[in-house]
Amino acid sequence: MFHRKSAEIMETAALLKKYNVAAPRYTSYPTVPYWDNENFNANGWLGSVANTYATYGEEGISLYIHLPFCESLCTYCGCNTRITKNHSVELPYIAAVLSEWKMYVEVLREKPKLKELHLGGGTPTFFCAENLEQLIGGIMQQANLAPNAELSFEAHPANTTELHLTTLYKLGFKRLSLGIQDFDPKVQFLINRFQTTAQVANITTMARKIGYTSVNFDLIYGLPGQTIPGLADTIAAVIDMKPDRIAFYSYAHVPWLKPGQRHYTEKDLPLGDEKFALYQLGRQLLDAAGYKDVGMDHFALNSDSLFQAMTEQKLHRNFMGYTNKHTHLLIGLGVSSISDSWTAFAQNPKTVEGYLDKIEQGIFPVEKGHLLTGEDLEVRKHILNLMCKENTVYNEGIPEQVYDRLLPLLRDKLIWVTEKEIRITTKGRSFLRNVCMAFDEKLWLKQPKTQLFSSSI
Repeated sequence: MFHRKSAEIMETAALLKKYNVAAPRYTSYPTVPYWDNENFNANGWLGSVANTYATYGEEGISLYIHLPFCESLCTYCGCNTRITKNHSVELPYIAAVLSEWKMYVEVLREKPKLKELHLGGGTPTFFCAENLEQLIGGIMQQANLAPNAELSFEAHPANTTELHLTTLYKLGFKRLSLGIQDFDPKVQFLINRFQTTAQVANITTMARKIGYTSVNFDLIYGLPGQTIPGLADTIAAVIDMKPDRIAFYSYAHVPWLKPGQRHYTEKDLPLGDEKFALYQLGRQLLDAAGYKDVGMDHFALNSDSLFQAMTEQKLHRNFMGYTNKHTHLLIGLGVSSISDSWTAFAQNPKTVEGYLDKIEQGIFPVEKGHLLTGEDLEVRKHILNLMCKENTVYNEGIPEQVYDRLLPLLRDKLIWVTEKEIRITTKGRSFLRNVCMAFDEKLWLKQPKTQLFSSSI
């Protein structure tokens, strides 16, 4: 038994090395770098929003609100943030978001039914509880909550208060996500992200007492200064707190895109075998603690709605990540937010000033986007099926070029293939991004000359 287990670990390590390539995370298809921005315009985007809502509005819509402000820079972070300790920015930003929402409601021609609402960032808990109440109250004046709506927010354990939790709970929020990353003091120093196990335990306990039904912890492997013993201690502390979900992400080192990552060098990073070992350790510890694989990078207890959605083949993936709520229309509000009408994508300006300027002029703040072709929609369907259901079927048979790209994965037993169906094997779950790349026609048509995506492991 021991020798067989060792052989499996060695085989997995070899496969991780083989398939450790820059790969998209496929929260959309086409991925953002391959959008056809030249043929995109606001009128086309708004027409697609109106058409999708007319067809699917009864199912409800998803709403994402980006709150970009943070008091300090977490140097590892790849999100769109604005660093400031000036909290007078809160109310003007909220006013702009509510103005944008009003514009969308006018396009929909009625108060939409919200099936899903998520506050992301940045640090949503940078905003005081009173101002968050004003934001959500303003949104709800122009919307109706679906009976089974899921409202969630991201929170920093070091600045989230009981008032934040009670205020948002009364507004309908039942799920929160805490950015942990790592408890090792050396790692926290290098990434400038500080929270203690006591702070996290306190927020988690408090949330559950208030009535929150799902708590997620974000963890990252491959961070500067991270070690096997340190990560083991972090995961042990996390398991003791028993969050309902855990996201276990690979650190993406892209200092040419995120200058904050220049606060350390590649010499500080666990690379190659070290990083693979961190990944394998994390998966093994989470599996032993009862956390089940859910799609890519996510783990959940079998009591959590995300795991249940997976077992019922109802898992969905959008720009917010994995969700148990499927909608055809996702509207993103705020700086850099991305919206999805199913037949088109649109993204807002990436600077706070650019976003606020458009709102002040009464202009829809979309800066770029993509109108999906029939081919795009077909590819998107198969990638979504693989990411959410771990299989997909071609009624007319698998296209020859896709089959040829899948052959290495088939030989390594990461997938199971028939004339019409592709299915992810248990071994292949760690390689979802690699499998999806075989379907990505735009990526194969135009290989990037510079690194656009993070490594797959």
